[in-house]
Amino acid sequence: QVQLVESGGGLVQAGGSLRLSCAVSGRTASTSAMGWFRQAPGKEREFVATVSWSGANRSYADSVKGRFTISRDNAKNTVYLQMNSLKREDTAVYYCAAANSRCVTIKSYDYNYWGQGTQVTVSS
Repeated sequence: QVQLVESGGGLVQAGGSLRLSCAVSGRTASTSAMGWFRQAPGKEREFVATVSWSGANRSYADSVKGRFTISRDNAKNTVYLQMNSLKREDTAVYYCAAANSRCVTIKSYDYNYWGQGTQVTVSS
């Protein structure tokens, strides 16, 4: 069993920054690829970023490339999402997820554990 708890969301002005954290517990915590997804009101959940189990490989949605950075600290069992130059369209609930493999994947069906989500609101 893997448990995920997100934190770090909040209200920020456009152009600002936030860092989301995801505390991971469970026997597969350090051997799973991890991802961040988001869901805006009235929209489907979408992929944001993913990192391999070692942290060596990462992939990003085109909409966040160059602004967001995903990282992980396996010693602390924590995954991070650094979000810079935030835009209003980044407003969403952000979810951390653990994949059923070690390799990066952008497909939500490859993730079998999900957190409760943390709200990010970007104001103009």
